[in-house]
Amino acid sequence: MKRMFMGTLVSPVLLGLAAASQPPAELVARHEKEATPLLKQYCVSCHSGAQPSGGVSLDPADVAGIHKNADNWRKGLARLKDRSMPPRGSSRPSEPQRQALIADLTAVLDAAPVKATPGHTVLRRLSRLEYNNTVRDLFGVTTKPADSFPADGGGGGGFDNNADTLFLPPVLLERYLVAAQEVIDAAPAERLFPVKPSAKLPARAAAKLLIERQASRAFRRPVQPEETARLLRLYDSKTSYEDGVKAALKAVLISPSFLFRVEEAPVNTGNIALTDYELISRLSYFLWSSMPDDTLFALAREKKLRQPGVLTAQVRRMLLDPKARSFYDSFVSQWLHTRDLMTGIAAPDRGRFPQFDTALRDAMYQEPVLFFESLCRDNAPLTQLLSADYTFVNDKLAAHYGMEPVSGGGFKRVPVDTARRGGILTMAATLTVSSYPQRTSPVLRGKWILSEVLGTPPPPPPPVTKTLPPSDKKEGGLTFKQRLEKHREEPACAGCHARIDPMGFGLENYDPIGRWRDKIADDPVDASAKLLTGEEYHNPAEFKALVVKQQEQFLRNLVEKTLAYALGRGLEPTDQPAVKKILATLKTEGYKSETLFREVVLSLPFQFKEGR
Repeated sequence: MKRMFMGTLVSPVLLGLAAASQPPAELVARHEKEATPLLKQYCVSCHSGAQPSGGVSLDPADVAGIHKNADNWRKGLARLKDRSMPPRGSSRPSEPQRQALIADLTAVLDAAPVKATPGHTVLRRLSRLEYNNTVRDLFGVTTKPADSFPADGGGGGGFDNNADTLFLPPVLLERYLVAAQEVIDAAPAERLFPVKPSAKLPARAAAKLLIERQASRAFRRPVQPEETARLLRLYDSKTSYEDGVKAALKAVLISPSFLFRVEEAPVNTGNIALTDYELISRLSYFLWSSMPDDTLFALAREKKLRQPGVLTAQVRRMLLDPKARSFYDSFVSQWLHTRDLMTGIAAPDRGRFPQFDTALRDAMYQEPVLFFESLCRDNAPLTQLLSADYTFVNDKLAAHYGMEPVSGGGFKRVPVDTARRGGILTMAATLTVSSYPQRTSPVLRGKWILSEVLGTPPPPPPPVTKTLPPSDKKEGGLTFKQRLEKHREEPACAGCHARIDPMGFGLENYDPIGRWRDKIADDPVDASAKLLTGEEYHNPAEFKALVVKQQEQFLRNLVEKTLAYALGRGLEPTDQPAVKKILATLKTEGYKSETLFREVVLSLPFQFKEGR
């Protein structure tokens, strides 16, 4: 929005629009009478035509047009909320006018006729993590054969379990053959041969029973007679019981039914409930990144999964199981980008920061994982992710933070000074991955908070953008912050940086590896700024308090991230009714962590699939 409305105030009725539950006809009438003319005059005038401002078209501005172009209007609403639009230098609305438009657009967008559907489902290849965990639980293999597979790419939602990006390159087919043999060779005998021939059980009958049992577990569903027959032919091709069983089980490990999470899509229309076996597979790969266990298989076999309270009890049980560590690690490290510590993408300059050794890197990585795991195990409010008064450190990380050593040397839960630490914003891992190798970056940190914490990412920078030097030392009599503020004065940069930079300056008391500092070179740290909302802060504690005030936006982002991870795909507009329902239940139940996972599992997109 290049400009916004001036002149006569919008009526008080419009201000209450978002809070009131209005019939669609009344909503349309009020919008058409009071908002559409203003939006046409001050928003659509710039955001329309063949080359709309910023490439964002907001034409037309009536209710039908907003519903049809909901994604762009949601972006416009977000910019209106944070005051980044209209830009500085343009005519801006008074505060009552701005609030009125926010109320109107919120109500109109919430009333958009979105048909809730389960969304698209494609054949899902096991990710590297899922493959390793599955062969571990299937055959007791402690090696990680999938570590030699090509890396999994991140997809919608930012996670590497996204079905749309789990391609099957030719080299992977070769690796599957090698890995299958490695698994068979490494599996303990008692796990590979749970059934053995006896005087009462001839060898072929024992093989049939074993193959049916192991294939059903590997395929996450009952094995079909024709599948058993094919596997038995491989058994028959060998001369010994052990060699025959190994040949059959190797074939199981290279079967599409093992390598892919298959969900049959019947030729039908509408929403179709998952089978019990499909549902336990979704559930186990969500919370364990692995195959279902005997308890889940029994519930599916006995058709008890959808009895009242059963799924809720299973979610609770699975979150407390040690196997849930894979979820906590995978979800947190990808959501917060702390995985970049382990890949070297976010490696600090070892010359300037020799303290950053492997032990410190590993401790940094573990802190947010253990913190999130503890929060979920304790069923604590999700709002503590931003404002907790405790964290987890070992001796290495405690010394890094200037804390007392912890007893025992391992990771322990410790209280923190909330003026300096507490929550994901002030953890060394997140502060390091949002810095440059030699200096901090309010731009990177502001972008990280907007994108990963609040779910409101700024647009990408222009193709040609000037960059500041890697050093944060004073140059030309200007501190680094003053140089950055001068950089923001350039017209091509001002719009985005006015929104991004104030979200990063509040963390300037933390150096590029997350240590507290009072000075940058010889100058006192200036960790103050003014947000586009007009709110000011003067230190990290005040800044964090302002971020905490945006907990509604934070929680929406967290719900969307969790749902995307659980579904293994990016979210679609048809998922928004599920997101709203989960958020409403979270609010009712005090934002407890277990509520989030339970409601994701009970949601329509998790429980259903679309027919072909």
